[in-house]
Amino acid sequence: MEKEDNGVVKALTKQEIDTIERFYAAWKLKKPEVLDEICIPDWKDIPLAPQQEDNPRGLQAIMKFLFELCPDIEIVIHEIFGSHERAAVRASMQFTHVKEIMGIPPTNKKVTIALHEFHYLKNGKLTHTWHLEDWFGLLMQSKEE
Repeated sequence: MEKEDNGVVKALTKQEIDTIERFYAAWKLKKPEVLDEICIPDWKDIPLAPQQEDNPRGLQAIMKFLFELCPDIEIVIHEIFGSHERAAVRASMQFTHVKEIMGIPPTNKKVTIALHEFHYLKNGKLTHTWHLEDWFGLLMQSKEE
């Protein structure tokens, strides 16, 4: 953890916050190519999905697949916190469940999946992202009432 001269841990910079906000805006804008601008070429997405390429292109492929599966998908940031080069994000992925996802038949309901992600940055670019999505929440929201 990098500290200022007075011993206080450095805050996230405006550039770092902007990078994180652009990462999530790429979903709403349907622009996976944004990852090429905000991630280092060997950015690590942890854990990888089965057969996912281990660099930004890997997530770009997943994004394109999800854009087809969930045309209105977007990620809403609820909070960003952390220190210089380290950020935690509490967010949610929202979309209308119009196609089968992971064997769950479509419900045509708007669903929300909780996201908890931890990012490392260097020189304003993402180097690593650890992520956890609540896909079980999709199953629970898909049950008939």
